[in-house]
Amino acid sequence: MRCVVLGGGGFIGTNLCRRLKGRVDYLRAFGRRQSFPEGLKGIDWFAGDFHEGSSVASAVEGCDTVFHLINSTTPASANLDKYADVQANVLGSLRILEACRAAGVKRVVFVSSGGTVYGIPKVLPTPEEAETWPITGYAISKLAVERYLRLYEYLHRLDYRILRVSNPFGPYQVATKGQGVVAAFLKRALAGQPLELWGDGAVRRDFIYIDDVVLSLELAALHGGTERVFNIGSGVGHSLNDIVGAIARLLDTQLPVQHREGRAVDIPVSFLDISRAKEHLEWIPEVSLEEGLRRTIQWMRQLS
Repeated sequence: MRCVVLGGGGFIGTNLCRRLKGRVDYLRAFGRRQSFPEGLKGIDWFAGDFHEGSSVASAVEGCDTVFHLINSTTPASANLDKYADVQANVLGSLRILEACRAAGVKRVVFVSSGGTVYGIPKVLPTPEEAETWPITGYAISKLAVERYLRLYEYLHRLDYRILRVSNPFGPYQVATKGQGVVAAFLKRALAGQPLELWGDGAVRRDFIYIDDVVLSLELAALHGGTERVFNIGSGVGHSLNDIVGAIARLLDTQLPVQHREGRAVDIPVSFLDISRAKEHLEWIPEVSLEEGLRRTIQWMRQLS
C-alpha cells in the first residue's frame, strides 16, 4: 500500500504513522503541524491545510489508501458555532473526497465518533445498527461525512471503511482542544494539581488505548469484506470517577478533585458493541484500562 495519513501530526495520526512505518510500501503524513516531531522521524511529512484544495490534492497524489483523521472542532465548540463546524469538517471532507476521486485513490479509512454519533443511546452496548440521534453538531458532521463516503462509493467506486472510535487515550495525546479527559487528568495529577471534573463524575465512557485503535485502522485498510462501518472501543463503560481512582492507585497518591457544572454535550453513558469488528476485522482490544494508563503515565513522565 501507498498511504497518506491526513491529520498525521495529531494524536491518532502520530500513533498510526508509527504503526504503519515499515509495514507499507510508502507512507506520507499530512497536516498543519506536528505536535511531536520526534514521533514522526523517518516519515515523509507534507505540511498543508486541508481547507486548501491544492494542498489536499498534492497530499493524496500517488497514494492508494487515505486515512482521514482530520477534525477541526470538538463537541462543545461545534455546538457554539454550527456553521463553522459544517464549513470546516463537512466541506473540508468533501474537498478530500474530490481529491481522492481525481487521484484514483482506492480506499478511504475515516475516523468517525463512536462516543457521539448515537446520541443518548437506547441500547447498551450500542451496535452499529442503532439509531443515530446526536446531541452535538460535531457528531452530525461526522455522520454527514459517513453519508458522503457512501455516495462517493456509489457514484465513483471510491471504496471506504468507517471506524466509529469511542474515547481513545495514550501517548501523544494532549488536552489543549478540550478533548482527551485522560490526558487532562494525568497532566494535572503528575503536576500535583487538583483534577477538574465536569459534573459528579458518574458519566460513563468507553475508553480505548491508542495501540488498539491504530491496529483497527490498519486492519480496516486491509479489510476485504462487505461491511463498511465498525465500532471501535473496549466494549466496557468506565465512569470518570473510575478513571480518577485508577490514576490514584497507579500513582499511589490521593488526588484532589474540583467539580465543575455538568455540560449539556456530555452523554450520561456510552459504550459500544464491538462484535462486528471482532468478527469481520478479526480485531480485539488487547490493552486493559489500567495497563493503558500505566503506559501513558510512563510516556508523560519522559516528557518532563
